[in-house]
Amino acid sequence: MDLLAEPKLRRPFRRRVFLIPGGEPVPPAFYRELYLRQGTAQADLAEMALALRPGRGPASWRVAGAMEAGFCDTEVELLPWADLVPGAAGQAILPALAGRLGTLWIYLATGTLLRLFRLRPVAVLAILVPPAVLSGLAALALGAGLLLAQALAALIWPPAGWLAGLLLAGVLLLRVRFPPLPFADLGLLARQRGALSPALAERMGRFRAALSEALRSECDELLVVGHSTGAALAVSLMADLLRGGLPGRRPALALLTLGQRVPLLSFLPEARQVRRDLNALAAAAELTWVDVSAREDPLCFALCDPVSVSGVAPEGQLWPLAISAALAETLSPARRRRLRGRPGLRHLQYLCAYDRPGDYDVFRVTAGPRPLAERFPGRGRIDRVSSGQGTTGAPRAEAQRPVR
Repeated sequence: MDLLAEPKLRRPFRRRVFLIPGGEPVPPAFYRELYLRQGTAQADLAEMALALRPGRGPASWRVAGAMEAGFCDTEVELLPWADLVPGAAGQAILPALAGRLGTLWIYLATGTLLRLFRLRPVAVLAILVPPAVLSGLAALALGAGLLLAQALAALIWPPAGWLAGLLLAGVLLLRVRFPPLPFADLGLLARQRGALSPALAERMGRFRAALSEALRSECDELLVVGHSTGAALAVSLMADLLRGGLPGRRPALALLTLGQRVPLLSFLPEARQVRRDLNALAAAAELTWVDVSAREDPLCFALCDPVSVSGVAPEGQLWPLAISAALAETLSPARRRRLRGRPGLRHLQYLCAYDRPGDYDVFRVTAGPRPLAERFPGRGRIDRVSSGQGTTGAPRAEAQRPVR
């Protein structure tokens, strides 16, 4: 039966969604196609119907949803910023390695890397993989140059051999471009030790203008979704929206952070604004903030309350509500086997279909007729202070079973 064709006894629930992805260098069309493909798969597995149509531009799309005895009209708009990341289009080995080592040095020199390691070791080890890979490639390039030099030196003339080897190594190190490796966006976020770069601050201003326009629209819910590193930017955008003042008639405000990496930014010494934003949102009664992560995702800080671990939990903290995606339960064994050894796909799973859907389902959240505030009652978090940068709130040691 076509659920979308059923008669509508009342007007559909209207929602505006702003999706802030991480800094991965993918075109906006990637997320639209991902939503279409995975939404179709989820509709086949659950009692729902989704229909997509073009939005206002290449970075937006509209969704009509029928599920849970109701209807919803959603407009999704992507807020991309990956083009600002150094080497977003790929880099040669040597400049890429220099950039990664520079970023790593900032985290080491400020003591941030050790605090992050204490919080979640597997996430820090994942950060170290790209520099290790680039170092290996650099060693291979130098080794190839050395082999060529020795071969030509023995066959022709030693100076010519060494010159040829040097040229080969130089070409491999400086001219051959490789696709960006994970965590390239840390170079942008850590460049000023946690303060936003001028280019990113300007982009955030444009994002704020888009949210302010939606705040005065006729929608029922304004939902900001931050995935991966984009979760930290989503927090700052929502905090700015609240600071700017809210109109009397407005949609319900909701923030959804998925696979968040907020501590990568909030633990840095100059990330004072981000910590202020976390502190403000944690006690804001005007919104609902749900944080979804999974222990099976090695590229995020799973089930860690980003407010408390950053040392800025206010008295009477309300948010975030921590939810486990529980991939061991929501994905079939066959699906989990396909994701084994592919951490990037596991990190993207929050935006994909689940073949054993649980409480969290991105398509019900974004295209369903119920606001976020009605979906997740309970609370659970890991809120051990780890950043060393706290400004409010006393250290607490608490580890609760995540609410599902």
